[in-house]
Amino acid sequence: MTASPSVITAAADDAGTGSVPDCADYWLCQQVYEWSGADWLAENARALIATPARILFIVVVAVLVRYLAHRAIRRLTDTTAVGPLPSILRARRLRATALGDGAEQLTARRTQRAEAIGSVLRSCASILVLGIAVVLVLGELGINLAPILASAGVVGVALGFGAQNLVKDFIAGIGIILEDQYGVGDVVDLGEASGTVEAVGLRITRLRDVNGVVWYARNGEILRVGNKSQGYAQVVIDMPVAHDTDLERCRTVMQEVADAMYAEEGWADVLLSEPESLGVEMITAEGVVMRLQVRATNADQWRVGRELRLRLKERFVIEGIRTPVPLLSAAGVPAGAS
Repeated sequence: MTASPSVITAAADDAGTGSVPDCADYWLCQQVYEWSGADWLAENARALIATPARILFIVVVAVLVRYLAHRAIRRLTDTTAVGPLPSILRARRLRATALGDGAEQLTARRTQRAEAIGSVLRSCASILVLGIAVVLVLGELGINLAPILASAGVVGVALGFGAQNLVKDFIAGIGIILEDQYGVGDVVDLGEASGTVEAVGLRITRLRDVNGVVWYARNGEILRVGNKSQGYAQVVIDMPVAHDTDLERCRTVMQEVADAMYAEEGWADVLLSEPESLGVEMITAEGVVMRLQVRATNADQWRVGRELRLRLKERFVIEGIRTPVPLLSAAGVPAGAS
């Protein structure tokens, strides 16, 4: 006589083996039951084992991808910082000491710029990777992402309208850093403010003018930049002389003064090319303006200008080259005097 299924189940319960869980649609449930023999563990295998395992896998992959991205960005920025100098930035004057100092300054500047760019890229990579990982983890936990994404979209649109200037400043700051428009220590003209750059951030640029006033300029409001310290500086000296001056002799004297300064060892690291006396630049009612120009390092351009003017004035006195006499007005006083 054959026993019924209920009798067999009851006999199995009496034997202490327990009932077999329904695992027909899930292989992990079957495997867990075969390994442990615990029906409750097999029935909850998805929640207790599969889901945590997938979450752990997502976290490990996210950390690995973030590490690889940061490593690639660091290699890229290091290559940019220590790579060969562009030929356009090399001094024309082939003196070892001058080129050495210029190379050190340019390398330091490129290193700072590369570090700033690398920091921005690493932050973007981290936000992107961690954002994707959080979304995947929430999906594994069974959370409905549609309302969250919809809410995030609404909040993003609201922030976009409310913080347009802030976003504009950040985007402009990234462009300034990537394009190397200016850096710390550069003398720049931003229109409303001009001076030496003390800090360049993603939102604002801080500079100090000749009077010591500190200016804060929003990057998004900077429409044009005049950089007086990038690469090299062109020192232009305009010397006024009287109408009856021998102009060719004056031009020769200015060339001799500049050549003598160029030949001195003390100025070897400052003057980057041979000076050039251009001759007559302007003729006015008061006199004639003679022009001299020389290329110098951007950090010493004002020192070079002051020294050249001093030497030219002293030589003019020796050579008897007179400066223009101010015109007299009808009242017998110099024109423009009060």
